[in-house]
Amino acid sequence: MLLMLIYCMFFSMIMYFSGLISFTMKRKHLLLMLLSLEFIILSLFFNLYLYLSFYYFEYFFSMVFLTMSVCEGALGLSILVSLIRTHGNDYYSTFNVLW
Repeated sequence: MLLMLIYCMFFSMIMYFSGLISFTMKRKHLLLMLLSLEFIILSLFFNLYLYLSFYYFEYFFSMVFLTMSVCEGALGLSILVSLIRTHGNDYYSTFNVLW
C-alpha cells in the first residue's frame, strides 16, 4: 500500500511540474495557459485525494476544492470568450491594452 502511495505521489508531482512547465512555455495563447492551469489544479486535487485517503479522512474538503476549481474554470472560459469577442483572437500579447 505504501509503495503504491509513493508511486501515485511521484506521478502527481510529475503532473504538477509538467503543468508548470507548459504554463511557462506556452504563453502565446490564453487558452493554452488556462488549460495548463486546469492541469495544475487537477494534479493538486489528485494529491489532496491521496493525502485524504492515506490518513482515512473524509472527502468533504476535496468536494469543496473541486467545486471552487470548476467555478474558476468557468470564469476563465467566460473571460476568454469575452476577450475573443472584443479583440478577435486569444493571443496573450494583444492584451497589454487591458493592463
